[in-house]
Amino acid sequence: MTTAIENVRVFDGTAVSAPRRVVFGETVSGDGAGTVVDGEGKVLLPGLIDAHVHVVRGRTELEDFARAGVTTVLDMAAWPIAFVDEMRRQKGVAQVLSATIPAVGPGGHQARMPGFPAEGIVTTPGEARAFVARRVADGADYLKIVTEAAPPEGMDQATVNALVEAAHEHGLLVVAHSVTTGAFRIAVQAGADVSTHAPLDAVLDDDTIARMREIGMVSVPTLTMMEGSAKAFAGAGFRYEHARDTVTKFRDAGIRVLAGTDANSTPGAPFAPKHGESLHHELGLLVAAGLTPVEALAGATSLAARTFGLGDRGVIAEGMRADLVLVDGDPSADVTATRNVAAVWVAGERVR
Repeated sequence: MTTAIENVRVFDGTAVSAPRRVVFGETVSGDGAGTVVDGEGKVLLPGLIDAHVHVVRGRTELEDFARAGVTTVLDMAAWPIAFVDEMRRQKGVAQVLSATIPAVGPGGHQARMPGFPAEGIVTTPGEARAFVARRVADGADYLKIVTEAAPPEGMDQATVNALVEAAHEHGLLVVAHSVTTGAFRIAVQAGADVSTHAPLDAVLDDDTIARMREIGMVSVPTLTMMEGSAKAFAGAGFRYEHARDTVTKFRDAGIRVLAGTDANSTPGAPFAPKHGESLHHELGLLVAAGLTPVEALAGATSLAARTFGLGDRGVIAEGMRADLVLVDGDPSADVTATRNVAAVWVAGERVR
């Protein structure tokens, strides 16, 4: 069955169009007839992409994402692989990509979490290569590494370097968890592709940001998580303003910034952003940090899709997957309008 949305303005990644007609089944098509939706006074967005989540409780969380207009989620740590594969097969909800098991040092916070798999603990360059081979065998969509602590709690630079090198040999992007300035420098020196989180201990220095720009590193700052974590760890000297001001510097330096929240329901996590609705809060925080509404929207649609190689989504164009969000108002002028979700479609199927 096809759907036609009439008189709707469309966000194309840079601006909102004049009112027009959009027709789609599983993909966007040039013409057709079927269910008609009146889009007058509304804007049609590509399905939103949350570039940092954790799916823990299964399909119910994917339903929460979809109802909020988040149709693709990039999971940054999940196991066992049977659970990951089950989540990947779910229909009519947000689609999941996953790093499966992340690489961590032997004594860091992640390694001490209840149930963390021992195979995720990596201590030498040799172990790094074996770890990457296992993630490839598991069908990981990208590699997640934690660069937070120095040895003996965390991984040394040589081990992080080996993880990045091996992942690149297999054609995988590397996402580096970095919440402190020192962790950022390790990730940048190793040549990671994406940094996730933003530093809470200080504003990132100009030299490190310049190096990020040189290697083309992309940022997923998860300001929602940084905001909550800063409150949880206020006694440790962590401040949200450090993360916010770092993002301002990223934007000014021309570093690509994507929208991600670290939405989770993980026991022991310092903060638990809600699945789906927290992405709307993230967009507001990105704008408050200096991005324009259009830049924030692009970070949750076209730029996220481009960064992670999702060539079938992120824009509304003929032949593209019909992941679509209809909202009241114009989020390119006021990004809070993304909260006014009128309808959502996942691969052309309307979310109820």
